[in-house]
Amino acid sequence: MKEIIMAAVYESISAKKQFFENRLSEIMNAADTMAKCLVSGHKLLVFGNGGSAADAQHMAAELVNRFRIERSPLPAVALTTDTSIITSIGNDYSFDDIFSKQILALGLRDDIAIGISTSGNSANVVKAIEVAQSRGLYTIGLSGPEGNLAALVDLPFCVESKVVARIQEVHITLIHVLCDLIERILFPGTVLYG
Repeated sequence: MKEIIMAAVYESISAKKQFFENRLSEIMNAADTMAKCLVSGHKLLVFGNGGSAADAQHMAAELVNRFRIERSPLPAVALTTDTSIITSIGNDYSFDDIFSKQILALGLRDDIAIGISTSGNSANVVKAIEVAQSRGLYTIGLSGPEGNLAALVDLPFCVESKVVARIQEVHITLIHVLCDLIERILFPGTVLYG
């Protein structure tokens, strides 16, 4: 068991180290783009399935509530949380439409759509990104090393790992880093806590 534990820890550290060392400029660009979106009165729409749905909700919570700074709430919506909307769309149309129809209802030009899919091929995430782009939203994708998502978005973040757990661990660290940077950009000089 000790070997299994430490192998998982070292895999996670290695995946994060490789990802962040190779994506510094893209991460800074993403944080700047998100901060500009939020300060201009626009919003972030975040979505994914399973563990990625939890990551979408986590990101929205950090922005609406707070991350490390006492500040005004920032507009971010996880499209994974309204069970009545999700189940009615899934029942009346298709599970593939659960995010795209919400983008049609809520997304405005210059909002940002953030799709999360470890495979990069989740049909409902891919479709929502396509709809977002057709409506003039800026698109960001968090994925693994494969799939269609990276080629569709304006800014892809692909984790070079074949292990879903390691991909998800990099995604949540990236989300935390982005939330930290967004707060520092929008609220400079504010005291950090936690």
